[in-house]
Formats: sequence, C-alpha cells, structure tokens
Amino acid sequence: MILNRPPITIHHSVLETTFRGVEHAISTPDVPIQQFRGIKYATIPLRFRQSKLFDSYPSTVDATKYGPICPQPNLQRSVEEEFIGLPDSDIPRQVFKHDEFDCLNLNITCPANANSESRLPVMVWVHGGGNRGSGSSWVYDGGALVRKSICVGKPMIMVTFNFRLGFFGFAGSPALAEDNKTANDDGAGNYGLRDQRKALEWIHHYIADFGGDPSNVTLFGSSTGATDIVHHLYSSANQQHQLFARAIIQSAIVDYNAPDIHSAGWQFSRATCSLRINSVDQMRAVPAELLADIPCPLRAIDDGVFFRRGWRDALFPKAQSEEIDRLPLDRNLSSLRLTAHKTKSKSKSRSPHPSGRLSVLPAAIPGLQPLIIGDCGFDSYLWADSASQWSGSGVVRRLRAICQSLTRATALLNAYDITSYTPPDELPDRVLELVNDARVAWPTECVAQAAQRSGSDVWRFVFDQEGPTRGIPHHAADLIYLFDNVPLPLSPTTSPMCFDVDESLPSLPSSQSSSGDICDIARRTKTLDDLESMDFDQLDGTWRYGDNEDGSWSQPIVDEWTYGRVRDAIQERWIAFACGERPWSGAHGKVFVFGPEGETGERSAGIFRGRRRRAIWDAIFKPLGMGMVQKVGVELSNGPGFGGR
Repeated sequence: MILNRPPITIHHSVLETTFRGVEHAISTPDVPIQQFRGIKYATIPLRFRQSKLFDSYPSTVDATKYGPICPQPNLQRSVEEEFIGLPDSDIPRQVFKHDEFDCLNLNITCPANANSESRLPVMVWVHGGGNRGSGSSWVYDGGALVRKSICVGKPMIMVTFNFRLGFFGFAGSPALAEDNKTANDDGAGNYGLRDQRKALEWIHHYIADFGGDPSNVTLFGSSTGATDIVHHLYSSANQQHQLFARAIIQSAIVDYNAPDIHSAGWQFSRATCSLRINSVDQMRAVPAELLADIPCPLRAIDDGVFFRRGWRDALFPKAQSEEIDRLPLDRNLSSLRLTAHKTKSKSKSRSPHPSGRLSVLPAAIPGLQPLIIGDCGFDSYLWADSASQWSGSGVVRRLRAICQSLTRATALLNAYDITSYTPPDELPDRVLELVNDARVAWPTECVAQAAQRSGSDVWRFVFDQEGPTRGIPHHAADLIYLFDNVPLPLSPTTSPMCFDVDESLPSLPSSQSSSGDICDIARRTKTLDDLESMDFDQLDGTWRYGDNEDGSWSQPIVDEWTYGRVRDAIQERWIAFACGERPWSGAHGKVFVFGPEGETGERSAGIFRGRRRRAIWDAIFKPLGMGMVQKVGVELSNGPGFGGR
C-alpha cells in the first residue's frame, strides 16, 4: 500500500507549480488512483507560535514521499497497531523523519482522471492517538476508501495531514500568551488545533486543481482527532467562516475540563519541572526529542479566544446534585445496569430526573454543521491495563473522595454494581463499563444532543462489531473496517446457505475479496458449519469461536462475509454523507448499528437504549454533571497508582 509507483504530475494553475505524485499501489486500469504525499501546507515561525499558510512553491514539487511528522516518543508500534493486535511480522514498517518545524504537510489521494472541473467531494481525516500518531500512517491510507467511492459511482478525494502534537501543539501559559501577543497572535496554546485549521484553509484555497470541491469538505476523525473536530465545531473561527460542510465524529474523548491559560501554565510547569526552565526562551531551547518524551496532559485550552462564548454550557448539562441527593441510599440502582439492554424508548424530548422533574436543557449554539456521530461498544479498552488494577475497596474510596458525598458515590457505585466485595474476576469489567460511559459514551450522546438542539441534522450510530483480531468492539475497531488496510486472518466462507440481518441493504461492490480484486461484487456468506462451531456467550450475547486450551483462537474471530458486510456498510454510508446525501433516514431517533456478528442496518431508538446504558446516564450522570462524571472516568482510567489499590 505504501510502495512507490512511477511518478505522475498535476500542474497547479493557482500555485504555479507542478506536483509530482505516484500511482497508488491498488490503482488499476479500470479504477486508476493517484496520490500526492508530503505537501507542505503551513510553516512554523518559532516554537509555541501559530503556523502560517504556505503557498510559495518551486516550479516542481516532489510529492512522491511522505513528509516529516511532529516529534513524538519513539515507540515501536502506533496506538492503532496496538489495538489491532497483529504480530510485528504482519505490520507494514514505516519510518518517518521527526522535524518540529517541517511537520505540517498533507497527503492527497484522488481519482486519476480528476481535474479542476471535477469538483469532487473531499474527505479530510484528523488522526487520533493523543501525543502520538501521524496522518501518513498506513492505517489511514485513503486508497481503499477512494476506490470504493469510484466503484459505487460516487468518486471523492481523501486528504490526511500532520499537525503538532504534545507540548509542541498544546502547551499554554500566561507567559506564552504574552509572548504570542507580541507576534500579533490571538490567544495562546491550541497550536495543533490552529494547524488543523490552516490545513483546512489550504484545502479551501488549493484543492480544486486536484479535482476537489472546496465548498464540499467533510471533516472526519476518531479518538482525540474526533475530539478536535468537536473543538472546531465550537470554535470562534467556525462561527465566522465555515471551512467544512459536515463532520463525522467517531469515539471522541471529549474533555469537559479544558483548562484556562493559568491552569494550563500550572500543568505545563508541573510536567516540565525537571527541566528547570523559567522563561519562554528557555522553553524554546529545550531539545525537541527531550520535550517529545515528556507526557503532555494538555489538549485544548480555553484561552478566551479559540472557542465561542458559552461553548461548554451548550455542550454539556450542568450538575444538579440536589436531585441525586434525594435518592435513598438503599435504592437498587444496579437494576439500571442490568436492564439497560432491555429498556425501550418512549420518545420523550427531555429525560426526567429520578425526582420526576424535567432536566434543564443547556442553551443551544446555532449554526453547527450536520453530523454523523457514534462510538464503539468497548472504547474503554483504551485504558484496560491501568483500569484493571483497581481493587473494589480502592474504587469505593476513590469515588467517595471525588464525589464528596456518600449519597452521590453510592448511587454511582450501585448503578455499576461495584462494592468493596465485588469478585476480583468481575471488577475490571464493571470498572471499564463505568469508564466507558464516563469518558466516551455519555459525552458522545451529549455532543449529539447539543447538535440537535442547535438545529443541525444528526445521524447517530453505534459500532458494536468485533475487531477481527481482538474479538471485541474495541477503541479504533471501526477504523479497521472503514479504511480496509489491515492484513487480516479471515476465514473463508463459501456455502450458499446464509442469513441476512438487513434485507433492505442492497448488495453493493465489495472493496476487497479473496481474489484480490477489490471491486468484485461477490458476497461472502456464513455457513451452518461456522455457526455450529461457535458457542453463545450469555454474558454479552454474541457468537464467538471456541478457543484453544492455550488461549489462542482455533479460527479467526471474524469471517470474510462478516468483515465485508460491515466494511461495505460503513464505507458506503460515510461516502454518501460526504456527497451530501442522507447516510440513513435517522427518522424518529433511529440509529444505525454496525455489529455484532455482521449485523448492519437502521434500528429503533429502543435498540439504542438497549445497546448503551442510557438509563444510568439519565438517572445518575445528568444530576452529577459532566465535570464530576469525567473526573471519575479519568481517575479510574488512570489506575490506582502507588498505594491506591
């Protein structure tokens, strides 16, 4: 996928240069695809300064190789590769140069016949990974998705890009604010977010000669990249001039407690105290590789400039703890957890508090773009190692300390059936359920509801399809199916006898088959032999292949039929949305489900309540408020630490 091919060229009339790109590795005569790599879109004048749009190129630009990336810890595997669970021998090796001042570059994947008259939709990917990652990663290569768009008759262009990470992109302090002011930069911090905005500006001005429509841009991303998209939606710049027409938010890790400049400065000083730096000049003198190795606790900073006024109140419900304080301590709130998968929606526009009073809705911010938004069923797998270290008594003590109220802590513990005596083999699952809801699932629902209040069209999805190697719908499992780049140990299924859980879904071209022709329309089926070899897991209601005594899988977890079905469903709907179409009806609160076991289709709002613990969110989380709930989630996901078990 990252092999070099003979160079191809596009002359850019506006920039007065010729870009030399490559024929994509999966390009064919019938479906030709080309790629332009490492195109600089902005420059960085100085560390901790805002980037400037770049538009001065030589007569010929070599766009055959990926550009440098932001300095980051040199770990063998990326976050995405760790989740995918492939052996090292199956992972494509990429080595990128780290360059603090030359890392703002982008990659364009497009149909080979596109030109300035084509005006194709543009999909712009914002990568996640926190302080690590790159838009040039093989995981996010746009070849398969662009090819799928051509095969279904909806050709589009995909752009990935790099931006500053860690302290390079998100440091902030009063001293930096003063320093930036001398350079006529508004605000401080958020350098990485402003880099992303600069990439969108470059696309707006210059994508047309590559065949793209600058007025038809879809921003999509996962994890911290999805969080960044939320920040752009609620930014002052987006209010003044929208550079994307719609957005797709996948498993965003939204931080309610975005610090102000003074809090960010304290966190920055605390993290870098071992460096003994006392001035901005000293901050800039720290070697890049040293600064990259220091964990950065910051992302977005509420500097009074970047965000719209009232953004936080518009996104999240305020705490109404007096409502939860009325709950009796002996109330059996664990029933909310156990019956969450059976609850049916009654289509109420507002959810009642336990006391019977209607909740107070936050003020809406108008003018947001249309959204597709959802999460994976087990996003908290991201923190599985640290969160699994807790003891029952340790969780109880920590929640009581955070909530500062026996009633509130007890209500939360009861809802997830956690006590000091919870069996050790059951506790990790319950803690991870709480972490999942507090850090991803409920914030995702709050972002969706806020967008609906603003008057925007919102399409909700849940991704519960097992990852092909992990056997659970883990964080980033959806990316395996969306980008279709991961080499997978799929089991062949060839029997004509099959079942179909969504008869209304038309059979559209696959983007990959065992023959290697990714436009082959052959559908894979699940055989009766496959079903007979599975055991039904009563704990989560999914079919799983039996495992060997040594813990290894006797057969691949996901067969070709299942993989192809989910891949086709997510790719086709994301592409349709990018083309300005309705990805699914979304009527009456319906959601689109991906999985488990290859199920795809639009389902009722009652199904959503069954797939997610919404009853707990309404009864417990809303009264506590997002600030406290996220603090609980962060503390538990970080693990007990020394002496905290």
